[in-house]
Amino acid sequence: MGDMAAFIQGLPKAELHVHIEGTFEPALMFEIAGRHGVTLPYASVADLAAAYEFGNLQEFLDLYYQGMNVLIAEQDFYDLTWAYLQRARAQNVLHTEIFFDPQAHTARGVAFTTVVDGISRALDDGRETLGISSRLIMCFLRDKSAAEADAALDQALDHRDRIIGVGLDSAEIGHPPAKFRDVFARARAAGLRTVAHAGEEAPADYVWQALDDLGVERIDHGNRALDDDALVERLARDGIALTMCPLSNLRLRVIDDMRRHPLRALMERGVRVTINSDDPAYFGGYVNENFRAVQEALSLSKAELAAIARTSFTASFLDQADKDAFVARLDAHAASA
Repeated sequence: MGDMAAFIQGLPKAELHVHIEGTFEPALMFEIAGRHGVTLPYASVADLAAAYEFGNLQEFLDLYYQGMNVLIAEQDFYDLTWAYLQRARAQNVLHTEIFFDPQAHTARGVAFTTVVDGISRALDDGRETLGISSRLIMCFLRDKSAAEADAALDQALDHRDRIIGVGLDSAEIGHPPAKFRDVFARARAAGLRTVAHAGEEAPADYVWQALDDLGVERIDHGNRALDDDALVERLARDGIALTMCPLSNLRLRVIDDMRRHPLRALMERGVRVTINSDDPAYFGGYVNENFRAVQEALSLSKAELAAIARTSFTASFLDQADKDAFVARLDAHAASA
């Protein structure tokens, strides 16, 4: 392992943008499908893995939702989450804030409680066994109606002890954040934290809407913010962090070359940025692979990587004392490099 790769491996970090359904590795998908007698349209794990080399967004989404269909029982959601936690902890992820999409499961007849119970039980075991801290964020599917989002929020409020916040994900174009203004206001009033995917494929205006109409505390992706100087200034002034996902952007053709990823340019203009994996089973890498890819492409220094990791803790929904403790561990690693 080279010096930079070793530095990234040892760097304490948090992951703030990962969809638990997007961590579904082919071998586990086959295992759970077999558990329920579900036949996948692939002859082997290798054939399924080859399908993960999709060519466009729609092929990815088709595979993504096909994978979801085998998640039926609480143990399935536990196993999915546990597998991710083990991978993350092996990469020195000390804290993770996980997204899940309940509407994609309840629409298939899986109870909301089944999903939350399985994920939460794994998160509890992750804290006790792996020493990995975590929070759970429920995302609304933006291509569904605001009324469906309201119904999902009603269910989430029954699990207020386990769900810390709400987000907004799925196909962005044509589904502006403002569509969900009222449900986000209700979530904030209930004390839930708020984030939203914005400016990944859609224009910078969607980022403005996420900030002004939804009142979000973080922007997930935010690539297109760089198109609007006033928006960049707003993000920098207000300290709004972006949870960026470099390998996802490359695989989904949000960027055509990692050397043109906006992360460095945003950092240089004072915007807080973090590096995350999004849907790592499908996009070719977990957090450390994303760090390595963007470091190499943008020639980021160890000090810049440490600053990005520091933001991952300070922009998290941890209590201040926990943030301080994690940052101290990070600073000790950076000082020893």
